[in-house]
Amino acid sequence: MRTTSRLFQTLSMDAPLYPRSPKVLLGGLAHLARLIDKIRLRHAGLIQDYHYLTTGFDKSLIELLSIDAQAFKQRVLAGGTDEDLLEWVRTCGRTLSEAETRLWTGKVLTAGPADEAARDRFQGRLRDVAVKRGVPLESLPPVSTWVEAIELDEGRL
Repeated sequence: MRTTSRLFQTLSMDAPLYPRSPKVLLGGLAHLARLIDKIRLRHAGLIQDYHYLTTGFDKSLIELLSIDAQAFKQRVLAGGTDEDLLEWVRTCGRTLSEAETRLWTGKVLTAGPADEAARDRFQGRLRDVAVKRGVPLESLPPVSTWVEAIELDEGRL
């Protein structure tokens, strides 16, 4: 079955717009569907404050797949379903074993701040969420991974 992101079909005028959760798997890979959404939304002018392609999970995924970031961006913007884009990744990138795919997805879903600088960025993100929600930092649910911080920030947690 061919699926497409229902991103643009389910928008309400008042709801904030976010890319899909990094937990959504495409081809068994966490974060790939989110990266596709970030490219589409940024190009459409619907999100401004998302860095993509050159940082974080985006950069790590592009490196893992050994694909050219700009070529991938152009392919996403050319259109197609998630499955079309996954096929392009599989054709133009490095073939991952099932074990590598599971390892990547596990790493994304469980990764937390690895050093002091990352812990500072993580706490800064949580402070920003608290400010956005107008609540004290201490009232936020406890989170320890980057994915949980993203989910919290985007209202899915």
